[in-house]
Amino acid sequence: MKETIAVYPGSFDPITNGHIDIIERSLKFIDRIVIAVTDNPHKKPLFELNKRISIIKNIFKKSTSVEVEIFNGLLVDYLKKKNIFLIIRGLREVSDFNYEFQIVLTNRKFLSRLETIFLMPREEYLFLSSSIIKEIASMNGDVKKFVPEIVAKELKNIYKNR
Repeated sequence: MKETIAVYPGSFDPITNGHIDIIERSLKFIDRIVIAVTDNPHKKPLFELNKRISIIKNIFKKSTSVEVEIFNGLLVDYLKKKNIFLIIRGLREVSDFNYEFQIVLTNRKFLSRLETIFLMPREEYLFLSSSIIKEIASMNGDVKKFVPEIVAKELKNIYKNR
């Protein structure tokens, strides 16, 4: 039987419990997921790309179903190169849907066999975003409920030195 592989793309700056929820729930119906981490040229990341990769690999070190890779450029080019035609995306609110809908339609113009599966995170993570996490952490707020321990420690280290 053919293995089902999907790509979960994003900047993951930083990865949150909402992201992890999407990944873990995806693995209920796919065999393997590639977390494709990119530097979004329109954002100024808090964490360097290699640090994000290292953190995510550490979080999923015990999973043989999760891979973590860097990708640059167009996602469709990366997918063609990897021979993967399934994307996993998280949706939190209606505005996410509008944006993601445009991306899906555009991606299909480049790669017609591409499919996207949208998952809503569990209710306790619906409001979470990396931006909110960074804002809380920048004001010395406790983010331990929202991110893995390794992320909370890294955020604390970054903001104590600023």
